Amino acid sequence: MGLRLFNTFSAKVEDFKPIGDRVGIYTCGLTVQGPPHLGHIRAAVSRDILIRWLLHSGYKVIALENFTDIDDKIIEKQKELNTDWRIIAQENIDKYMKACDELNIIRANIYPKASQYIEEIIELVSKLIEKGFAYEKGGDVYFKVRQFPDYGKLSKKNIDDLVSGARCASTEHKEDPLDFALWKAAKSGEPYWDSLWGKGRPGWHIECSAMSMHHLGETFDIHTGGEDLIFPHHENEIAQSECATGKKFARYWLHNGWVTLGGEKMAKSTGHYFLIEDVLKDYRPNTIRLYLLKTQYRHQIEFSRERLNEAKAAYLRIQTYIHGFENLPETTEPLKLKEFTEAMDDDLNTPKALGIVFDLIKQGYEKPSLDIATSIKYYLKILGFVEEVPEQPFADVMEILHEVKAKIKDEKSGLLDNAAQELWNELENMKSSDEFFPNIVNVLLGIRNRLRKEKEYGLADFIRERLAQKGIQIFDKGDVSTFRVEAK
Repeated sequence: MGLRLFNTFSAKVEDFKPIGDRVGIYTCGLTVQGPPHLGHIRAAVSRDILIRWLLHSGYKVIALENFTDIDDKIIEKQKELNTDWRIIAQENIDKYMKACDELNIIRANIYPKASQYIEEIIELVSKLIEKGFAYEKGGDVYFKVRQFPDYGKLSKKNIDDLVSGARCASTEHKEDPLDFALWKAAKSGEPYWDSLWGKGRPGWHIECSAMSMHHLGETFDIHTGGEDLIFPHHENEIAQSECATGKKFARYWLHNGWVTLGGEKMAKSTGHYFLIEDVLKDYRPNTIRLYLLKTQYRHQIEFSRERLNEAKAAYLRIQTYIHGFENLPETTEPLKLKEFTEAMDDDLNTPKALGIVFDLIKQGYEKPSLDIATSIKYYLKILGFVEEVPEQPFADVMEILHEVKAKIKDEKSGLLDNAAQELWNELENMKSSDEFFPNIVNVLLGIRNRLRKEKEYGLADFIRERLAQKGIQIFDKGDVSTFRVEAK
């Protein structure tokens, strides 16, 4: 059947057919007046999954993700912090890139900044003026919305309905309240560039048209971004681009749903957000990725630590199973490949794809199988999860061993004294190295199993609880106990 994507433009799922031999993707990235929050990362992960599946499916890809590094918000932040706008922008770009790298988000081929494309922006604005789609007033340049009959075709908004809600600020020179700024005259103390219309800077919408067309051509395959950008940003991109070129702008529009907090959109403008750097302090990147992928990219997802903890437990279940196999090989013939492919081809249905992974895990726990383990590894890689090596806290388990020895003596478990001493002596010549970590945990499991046989359940539970506090999970099957370490 092949890949099918929900196109916001047509409001339906369509077969994906690229223009040429490579897929051109443009993503509206951050306005970098502040550090990235989880909502920004949701958009980045959505793009990441799209690119991963396209590459896996055999397509070549060229991807752009822009940074808006000059606009009203950044100028206000410059005044607030008394710091150069370029420093503010770059610091926040660096934070975003660091978080994306930690989360194993595939980097775009190009990360254009608005301030680097002033020449292209001025050229595009000039073309719109020449064609009668824009006008200059007092150093500002505006786009004539009514000159584009199809305005509203992406957002499905009616221009007559927009008129009633439109207003002109007293500082604007618009001929029509619906018109939007392509170029803004610089105010005193603001950064500016020289142009045909005087000193100024670009409007928000025009930068994306200039950068995308410069690198991908006048018509390209896929435009992505958050659903909050559909109107007015993406609507305005279409209008100005198609008026300038006379050609269709982007063929497929993919929009990810918001991350919400208490039912409201997570956004810097409202102060209603969690910074990704703070979330990463408490949760591993694989946990965050799983939390995001459990919801299909087009749907909103509510932020809560409860849901992140559920994702943490779910990923531990995955990790526990595949780490039961040493030196797990790669496979090119995974189980359930047809079902997984159908899920991903169905508008990147990651919840269904993950459901297939968890079905395999359930089967694996019932009847361990190398084929199941290699298949899970295969799918995790496609979905962007990083293979983690669990930490082996030597000092932690030695501390627990000392506690257990003291408790055995204090609680007068006389029948265990000799056995415990024998096990303890086994450790006397060990060096403090992670190389001996499994030996120590197995000694603790041996003590615990002897305690269980003697019905000393309180002390046996103490060992389990203390190990769990250190991220070491115990699994009992009859008289045999095994352990797995959760990656931190």
